[in-house]
Amino acid sequence: MPEKAMGQALCCIQVDQSTVAIKEQFGKFDEVLEPGCHCLPWIFGKRIAGQLSLRLQQLDVKCETKTKDNVFVNVVASIQYRALADKASDAFYKLSNTRSQIQAYVFDVIRASVPKLNLDDAFEQKNDIAKAVENELEKAMSAYGFEIVQTLIVDIEPDERVKRAMNEINAAARMRVAANEKAEAEKILQIKKAEGEAESKYLSGLGIARQRQAIVDGLRDSVLGFSVNVPGTTAKDVMDMVLVTQYFDTMKEIGAASKSSAVFIPHGPGAVRDVAAQIRDGLLQGSSHTNQVVGRAVKNLNEREENPQQVHSPFDRVRGKHVLAQVS
Repeated sequence: MPEKAMGQALCCIQVDQSTVAIKEQFGKFDEVLEPGCHCLPWIFGKRIAGQLSLRLQQLDVKCETKTKDNVFVNVVASIQYRALADKASDAFYKLSNTRSQIQAYVFDVIRASVPKLNLDDAFEQKNDIAKAVENELEKAMSAYGFEIVQTLIVDIEPDERVKRAMNEINAAARMRVAANEKAEAEKILQIKKAEGEAESKYLSGLGIARQRQAIVDGLRDSVLGFSVNVPGTTAKDVMDMVLVTQYFDTMKEIGAASKSSAVFIPHGPGAVRDVAAQIRDGLLQGSSHTNQVVGRAVKNLNEREENPQQVHSPFDRVRGKHVLAQVS
């Protein structure tokens, strides 16, 4: 009978791992029970007031505040904390709502730190804000038996319009850089194109010069060969024939070109005679002028030779001989 009464007077309880149990005796704190099996003699007024988890816990706090440049932002902080086994009684009895207490301290620190910073500085100094929150929580919560393991500022969310404006500023800056690079590339292309055109025109000029030189050489050879092979012809006759031949070649080219502009020129049989007459008149006028120059030069030389006492400059004598040499 006594053994049965003793069995009813005693009670066994189980405390899980990473958990402690708070034992009271007649409503007063008695001790902290570690994980395992424990006997609880309720007949002596002992009971379990509750259990306290020692696991790491996380609390996410979203706080709205304003930056120094008057931009409202939502700062999201993540607090990782746990109860200390050696201060389990303080953690159990001193705080009724741990999460609300931590949230209040986070609000206080964030709303005191962020208004001192501009929006860009707030993004750059996230670690400094997190460190300030962690230090303040460590001092406050250690008295209640809690340890602040880590504090993170996981996000800073400005208003949607502010984010859109920031993205537009960034996009405009990148477009400006892209425009500068594009303009520089176009500049290089224009320079290279101009250099290529200059080189092309230089080479084209060389080709035209060589072409004209070849034409002149060919005409000279033709005139000389015709004068030698056909006795009694002069260089003037040969040039007349060459010019008339070139006239007909030009007429042929104009008629063969389908995209050429309209050109009105004499095309009857008398046109050839007129062209030859015009060329002949031009040559005769040139020959007459040349004969006049030669006559004056010969006359001057004869006068100087007949009057050797008269002073003449060597330049006059050389110039007269040079004129005669050109005509001959």
